[in-house]
Amino acid sequence: MEFVKGMDLSSLDEVERCGGKFFDENKEVDAMETLKDYGMNLLRLRLWNHPYDEDGNSFGAGTCDLPVVKRLAARAKKLGIDWCLDLHYSDFWTDPGKQRVPRAWKGMDENQLEEAVYQFTKETLEELCAEDLRPQMVAVGNEITNGLLWPLGQKPNWKNLTRFINAGIRAVRECNSDISVMIHLDAGGNNEMYRDWFDNYFAHGGADFDYMGLSYYPFWHGSFEDLRNNMNDMAARYHKDMIVAEVSTGFTLEDYQSYEKLPDEKRKGMATKPELAEKVPYDMSPSGQSLFMKDLMDLIKGIDEGRGKGFIYWEAAWIPVPGSQWASEAAIAYMQEKGPGGNEWANQALFDYDGNALPALKTIRDYKG
Repeated sequence: MEFVKGMDLSSLDEVERCGGKFFDENKEVDAMETLKDYGMNLLRLRLWNHPYDEDGNSFGAGTCDLPVVKRLAARAKKLGIDWCLDLHYSDFWTDPGKQRVPRAWKGMDENQLEEAVYQFTKETLEELCAEDLRPQMVAVGNEITNGLLWPLGQKPNWKNLTRFINAGIRAVRECNSDISVMIHLDAGGNNEMYRDWFDNYFAHGGADFDYMGLSYYPFWHGSFEDLRNNMNDMAARYHKDMIVAEVSTGFTLEDYQSYEKLPDEKRKGMATKPELAEKVPYDMSPSGQSLFMKDLMDLIKGIDEGRGKGFIYWEAAWIPVPGSQWASEAAIAYMQEKGPGGNEWANQALFDYDGNALPALKTIRDYKG
């Protein structure tokens, strides 16, 4: 298998519609095509069930419904790039802190939710396959460290948690046995959590899968040594191939408010606050970002049993443009979180605020391992 140099570009369609432009060596370029030229061989796209408010307005953050996914997957297919479908089973963001049931599924019991997961997965894949857009990989849930479809599928309710995941995996396998399945958790440096999670998953009849996906953000998820130790332990314990399914780091700590054109009260600002950046042993600079990626790829290549299969850089092209933000007010209410919106990730993209390709892309392209 080719070493995975993946990119999540779920917001790209929206960024472009909002006027975002991309450049390489002072020439305007197509972002996806340019990323392929820099080594991208896997595209990752998230799918939400219905990311709209009651009036049909987008929740934002890429409006990642099936039509958006199809448009981006079709571009990848034209370029000869494989792609991974990341199913959230929610109307908006899911992660260890939130796994909201889609509004259309609200009030369902565990049996109905199991069937809903199966049917949604099956129907989505059947529609994609009918349009010759079959993904090569499917992640059944996004960062499901604390379960999915809360509260019924929330950890430690392993019985329901496993049932829901199994329903998704069953639908993928029935649709096409050539599609690889990923189970994706966050906190890639937390070995105790990974052991507990997968021990319980298999003990409760969890279905087999192909890839263990780990999120690793150096400002949240421990040191490289923590990540290496966990991945080596997972290789020895479960003998599963692994992909660092989400990763990124910053190239600057300069603010980008002038690009977003949002007042203070409408923006959260960058996720990598200076106090978090201080924990990362790499400069938040273009050269620091490049070195981080080189060391990450070395780490993954060196995992025991050859189980480290690559990485997916999260939202490599989410540059700051007016109109493309983390969440609308209606989306924030749905997630039951505090606002405001804005772009939290622009200083961790692989293009600068003006859309220029950053040096880390050459590091990724030229890496042979």
